[in-house]
Amino acid sequence: MTDTTGNSALLRRSEIWSTELKDTIQEDLMGWRWVKQLTDFPDGDQFTIPSIGDLTTDDYVEDSDIVLRPMDTGEYTFAIDQYVSSGTYITEKNRQDGYYMAEVEASFVPKQQRAIERHVEETTLAAGDNLHTANDQVTINGAHHRFSGGNSGRIEFADFAAAAFALDKANVPPQGRVAIVDPSVAYETNILTNIVGLSNDNMRWDNIIEDGINSGLTFMKNIYGFDVYLSNYLPVITDSALPDRAGGNAVDYSSTTGKASYFFSAQSDLLPWVGAWRQAPKVDMVWEPKKQRHEFYTTARYGVKGRFRDENMVMVSHIPTISG
Repeated sequence: MTDTTGNSALLRRSEIWSTELKDTIQEDLMGWRWVKQLTDFPDGDQFTIPSIGDLTTDDYVEDSDIVLRPMDTGEYTFAIDQYVSSGTYITEKNRQDGYYMAEVEASFVPKQQRAIERHVEETTLAAGDNLHTANDQVTINGAHHRFSGGNSGRIEFADFAAAAFALDKANVPPQGRVAIVDPSVAYETNILTNIVGLSNDNMRWDNIIEDGINSGLTFMKNIYGFDVYLSNYLPVITDSALPDRAGGNAVDYSSTTGKASYFFSAQSDLLPWVGAWRQAPKVDMVWEPKKQRHEFYTTARYGVKGRFRDENMVMVSHIPTISG
């Protein structure tokens, strides 16, 4: 039947498809930038770094033998123990018929690269606190390098000061200090009202109330000498009784999952992580005739280990939820 009104539904598209594809939001990945990367790794998958300690002095009595003491030595080892891959495919039929196939296929390699980068990020940050027993406060020169947030398991400004104190006691220079914290730490910091009107040269509060300490995942503010960064990839802490900065008020993270936040100096000769690539991400693309599809592979091998310089790492655990 002919429609003479000019309003026929046959002349209208009930659904219009966009020419643009929506992609996921990509966060900033930062962990590997603070890894001491070893390049003199000709073969094998184990690496050993010898270490030496300091010498001491003794009172000397005239005409007597000088006390001879051996120098402390040790070694730090790590392995190329991560062999990872990311793969996908597209069938020839789908490639011929799909409207968005050119855009989708072009995204395969970058997304595989990104998947491996996320794996490196998670592995690196997890390695920052996986070498100590639960509830160990790692006391160096009388200062704790592992402790729980002082506000009933939530990080407060005094914890930033305690982390700075621990690094100072360990002779870590003040230059280049970094804090990697969970977004919940930024929230708890932002809602504090007792900082309004404070005048303290140790805290640089310019616009901190208005803008917060975070802007995306880049440096925004400096608190007690730490450049503050955010990460959603910080590892889980399950200590059952980890004390706070003063050595008391232990928090049980075995029933309430905790997150680790890190405080350290990012100076190149003091980096707290060490790592190496045995094989940087490598891409292979093949045509599989039996299945009539194009296959895309990215593989990589690497190793990373934390606590390379135990004195240059402070881990503060905290509850990752917000207080409301």
